[in-house]
Amino acid sequence: MPPPERQPITCPDRRTAEPLRAVEDAFREVYGQALATLIRVFGDIERAEDAVQDAFLIAMDRWERDGMPANPAGWIITTARRRAIDVHRREARGRELLYEMGAAATTATPPPEDDEEGPVRDDQLRLIFTCCHPALRTEHQVALTLRLLGGLEVDEIARAFLVSESAMAKRLVRAKYKIKAAKIPYRVPPAPDLPERLRSVLSVLYLIYNAGADDHERGPLRHDAIRLARALAELMPDEPEAEGLLALLLLNEARMPARLATDGIVLLRDQDRTSWNRTLIDEGHTIVRRCIRRDRPGPYQLQAAIQAVHCDAARFVDTDWRQIVTLYDQLMTFAPTPVVALNRAIAVGEVDGPGTALDELDAIAPDLDRYHLLHATRGTMLRRLGRIDEATDAYRRAFTLAPTTTDRQFLEGQISELLAAGASEPR
Repeated sequence: MPPPERQPITCPDRRTAEPLRAVEDAFREVYGQALATLIRVFGDIERAEDAVQDAFLIAMDRWERDGMPANPAGWIITTARRRAIDVHRREARGRELLYEMGAAATTATPPPEDDEEGPVRDDQLRLIFTCCHPALRTEHQVALTLRLLGGLEVDEIARAFLVSESAMAKRLVRAKYKIKAAKIPYRVPPAPDLPERLRSVLSVLYLIYNAGADDHERGPLRHDAIRLARALAELMPDEPEAEGLLALLLLNEARMPARLATDGIVLLRDQDRTSWNRTLIDEGHTIVRRCIRRDRPGPYQLQAAIQAVHCDAARFVDTDWRQIVTLYDQLMTFAPTPVVALNRAIAVGEVDGPGTALDELDAIAPDLDRYHLLHATRGTMLRRLGRIDEATDAYRRAFTLAPTTTDRQFLEGQISELLAAGASEPR
């Protein structure tokens, strides 16, 4: 059973609204943690999902009547675990009764104990490695982990993959079926097998972080991704890409206080750089320098190096865009994707002007037609060229595709500015 839909709840009064809001907040905070723990203990996705769902339904009733517990997250995890154990015992008792009636022969088994040993001690990190089993296709691995660990809805994951919601729903069903049919165990792979799972694990963590990047309410996803990336780097100290991902997330997070405003997104050029987190920047720079000394470049290390150059602007004011274009050229050799090409085009626009950038954007437009950032970037370049009507249309297209309220607020502001500028022009 899927987790409860996170839709606005209409309540008759403030007293009723507060506990329901608290349940939603707790859901966002602990869904992935609770589910990961129960999947490890019971080895069953559906049982874990049902138990966590039941816990939130109970919370809606209990918290409204009795008030908030001192530790909402712990309350939900404990309640979900108890519900799963109760179901396990009822099923075991049912099998015993059937045996007594001669209908079946079975031995009731007690609920599993928390006795797993291995190099991965974190339940959520263990779940990521489990979902990234080589028997699953890569896109299924990433999608399933985002669903189970991040608690993202199907439509949210579909947007992250730039596919339709129905296609993503089928992908998730196939992944769960494969796990059950192939009897894939919920356990940590042996240490020699960890590197072959690394690529998918890195993708999962990066997507989890990005799912919370432009949404105030999904901030806990960013924090979880950073914590798990740090654990991964410690688990695999000989893998520079693991360190590269950690550096990338730290450098992105360092600018987050200046990037997210109450009324939308603040572009890099407009951010208050004094509010950037120097501690995170220094740690990210240290990791990037360590990666450079290893001389084993990869896509996450190069993306971290790009962010390190951006963060240098906190000291030197002007971003070295030529260096960033050079780094994107190197990144394209490792990850020649339309999204990387989009980001490179933005940097090209700063070096060679918006006209050159627009030509590059038009070349990749067919591959990213349903990606809001493509149209938002086209709007920016068209605006710089003075093509106001075309820029307005591009921003409107981006608005219809934007996945979060924060994105839509930013784009709405851009459209309003262009409309006001157009109205003020002489006719």
